[in-house]
Amino acid sequence: MGDVSTGVWWLQWAYAGFTLFGEHIRWADLIGNVAALATVALAIRRSMWTWPVQLTGAVLLFAVSIDAHLTGNALKQVMFVGLVLYGWTRWARQTRGGAELRVRPATGHERGLLLGALVGGTVAMALAFEATGMSWAPWPDAFIFVGSAIATFAQSRALIDFWFVWIIVDLVGVPLALLSGLWVTGIVYGVFFVLAALGIRDWARQYRSHQRSDPTAPTSPDATAVGA
Repeated sequence: MGDVSTGVWWLQWAYAGFTLFGEHIRWADLIGNVAALATVALAIRRSMWTWPVQLTGAVLLFAVSIDAHLTGNALKQVMFVGLVLYGWTRWARQTRGGAELRVRPATGHERGLLLGALVGGTVAMALAFEATGMSWAPWPDAFIFVGSAIATFAQSRALIDFWFVWIIVDLVGVPLALLSGLWVTGIVYGVFFVLAALGIRDWARQYRSHQRSDPTAPTSPDATAVGA
């Protein structure tokens, strides 16, 4: 067992871990990231289990983020709870009666709104982090916070584009996690990159298969507006 950090008393359980190559590895960080990896693997398969598993990972990663003083990452996990419930509800409605989840690319209008939210949200969050001193790396922390929210929201709407957003988030998340001492998280971000590439391939393949079987089907199964 490695040395245990002394942080918030009610999170002592989250600091327990072991030493590997001179680095303290937290069990909560390890298990939370395993859950995160399982979430991505389940999302590739469009399984409903992606949502409860993601919820479990969010709780564990919230604890380790508090210890690492990554406020943006910690708040991201809190935000995930609401987004997970939203996505869980949408996927359950779309797959009611045993129907297969229909994935699709985002419309041009949706992509514009998502990009605007990514840029505007990142600037707003980074300025807030700088003003309050809530994060030692306000800009990348803010980008990961907002990008993760947008990716999860797009995932809940079964948009293929959410995989591309995750890839961009991963490219920022790997160095930030390593600099924060969260080695497991950094490694997992790298694995996410590979899984996201597989997700793009599989979701695009499934979308093309549906289009070939029903070429008259609309691009969007319900509405093209992001806020619908």
